Amino acid sequence: MNAVLRVVAAGPQVSLQDIGRAGAMRFGVPRSGPMDRGAFAMACAAAGGTTGIEISRGGLVLDCVAGSAGYAVAGGGFIVERAGTQAGSWHAGIIRAGERMTVRPGFWGSWCYLVLAGEVERARWFGSLATHAPSGLGGGLLRTGDEIRVAGGTAPVRDGTLPCPAWARPRHMLRVVMGPQDRFFPPAAQAAFLSEVFRVTDAGDRMGVRLRGPSLRSEGALGIPSEPVVRGAVQVAGDGVATVLMADHQTTGGYPKIACVIGADLDGFAQLRPRDAVLFRAVTPEAAVGAARVLATAQARAIASLGRG
Repeated sequence: MNAVLRVVAAGPQVSLQDIGRAGAMRFGVPRSGPMDRGAFAMACAAAGGTTGIEISRGGLVLDCVAGSAGYAVAGGGFIVERAGTQAGSWHAGIIRAGERMTVRPGFWGSWCYLVLAGEVERARWFGSLATHAPSGLGGGLLRTGDEIRVAGGTAPVRDGTLPCPAWARPRHMLRVVMGPQDRFFPPAAQAAFLSEVFRVTDAGDRMGVRLRGPSLRSEGALGIPSEPVVRGAVQVAGDGVATVLMADHQTTGGYPKIACVIGADLDGFAQLRPRDAVLFRAVTPEAAVGAARVLATAQARAIASLGRG
């Protein structure tokens, strides 16, 4: 199947994404890729594709103006309407010429993925279609009037409803490995970080999410040299405000990092909405590795189940 989809309306931060560009951070190029990697992987497996549209709470409206394309939607509790029928965000099907698809936020979640079967015909940046939202490089942010051309698609691997696994839900308790600059924070600040409630703010995007909570002022850390930073790092600016770095984070930074959210909890954090509460709990690096293995096993089982549906 080949298809042409036209963007009728797109909210902020709606972009084309693939798994991301690995190995380019040494050149100052962020990896980017999906905010919720697990949901994206489920949609890719169900659709039989590798590129998708990451949809924010601003929503998306598409018209299929030619051909047809298999697709799968996963992530969050969004609402999808196509050709007069309504479904949840966890399902797969085929969109045909003359049909309109509308994706809008539902009761939970901040990010949803519409993955198309086949190859999206767009220019790649560093070998990837993953969009770096601050610059627009990659597949690109979607605007009204844009056309998405898909070649070589097939029917989705699984048609109909997809399972929404427990690991795909938002996470309010976030496990962290302390450091690397936790030594610059006095004991009272470290205790507040690990015991008091923080809340997600509206000041968040694909680069990072600022939190509202106790002030975490450091002592003598603002002169440290810039160093590589990673996704999930909890960096603290001079005003004591904590920010969790996300998919489009900068490659280096000089703010002190009090801790890093473990990879197994980051997708769940991405699905939180403004004013949602967050608590941090310290774990060892060994526990973080164990959690990553447990999650990888659960996700592999969920993906394997798609072929049996």
